Amino acid sequence: MPLWAQRPDAGRVLQLAAKPGSVEFQQALTAFFSAEQLDKGTAALTVGADALFAIRAEKAPRLLVNDVPAAPMKKAGPFFVGQAKLPLYTSHIFHYLVEGKRFGGRLDLPAFGPEAYEQAGVPQGQISEKFTATSRLYEEMQSDYWVYAPAQYDGRTALPVMVWQDGDKYARRDAPNRLLIQLDNLVHQKKIPAMLHVFVSPGLVGERRMRSVLYDTYTDKYSRYLLEEILAAVSAKWKLRTDGYSRAIAGESSGGICAFNAAWWKPEQFARVYSRIGSFTSIQWKPGELDGGNIFPFAIRKQPRRNIRVYLSDGSEDLENVHGSWPLQNIQMANSLKFKEYDFRFVWGSGPHSTAQGNAEIPLALPWLWRDYDAAKTSQDFQMEPGEKEKPFFRVKALNRD
Repeated sequence: MPLWAQRPDAGRVLQLAAKPGSVEFQQALTAFFSAEQLDKGTAALTVGADALFAIRAEKAPRLLVNDVPAAPMKKAGPFFVGQAKLPLYTSHIFHYLVEGKRFGGRLDLPAFGPEAYEQAGVPQGQISEKFTATSRLYEEMQSDYWVYAPAQYDGRTALPVMVWQDGDKYARRDAPNRLLIQLDNLVHQKKIPAMLHVFVSPGLVGERRMRSVLYDTYTDKYSRYLLEEILAAVSAKWKLRTDGYSRAIAGESSGGICAFNAAWWKPEQFARVYSRIGSFTSIQWKPGELDGGNIFPFAIRKQPRRNIRVYLSDGSEDLENVHGSWPLQNIQMANSLKFKEYDFRFVWGSGPHSTAQGNAEIPLALPWLWRDYDAAKTSQDFQMEPGEKEKPFFRVKALNRD
């Protein structure tokens, strides 16, 4: 089959880029990227730190990566291509200048570390079949879930467990987030403990999507649902640790606030929280009837400190809409956690409401969240890191306007 009749992998395209004038490379570009991506200046790929950018243009545009001019672009038939080295474990932005005007680009180009690629000699875990749960707490709601067991699971020893919201995104080894590959590599490198991962999708009541009701509501109902229904069902087939010290919960967007919410109400059951682009906004706020996630920064400051460890990440270009400001609310969350001396970390990037930064940062986030885990223990008093105590509160010091 000729190259142009199939989509080459990103590594092959980068290889061919050594000869940008070759017909083979130009065919690889048009096979890998759509015509729209090439015309609109959004075509880019990464393999580790190596990035390739391509655009259809008559004259060479100027490429800026993370707002810094890159090396001049090279002619490749009807295209121009540029390359750059990117810092790993985060996402990046780029755009072009065409006749002095900004054109094209993206805000969510991930640079995965080596942990996101298959490594020789690393045993692979096993993803289960899809299970469907019918809820009692949320009447008539049906939810799908999957369980990922590490290769080290022997069926006799109870393992820690981590629950992921929007679970259908993670239940394939070839998913763009590369989570399953990263989990296997991190366990093999002994950077995180071998653990069971439960991927839970938001449910449906008939045709009604329940995601926001489940994730954005400031109550303990979803925590109970996970404990009494999902984890209860999983524990009938797999051996799970039952102490909160050995449980983590993760999610992004509304799933991110959901993860924090579950631990907030049940810190003795979920002691580790990973929130990415968390929606700590007023999505489910009904004035006078129901609190929404927008109150969390204030609830943290005024309520007793929970014994939980929290990893937050967000980007400067996150959402701004009728429900609130995602970037500002995440900064508020970080400052409130700092004010109450929680064991927390806040990672700030330049991305939009995208999964790119969170997917790339897994090898940093999970080892931090599970650091000093000891299977012989069932509890730990989580204390703010000494280095964090010495740092100031987060402040917005520059605005994107005059």
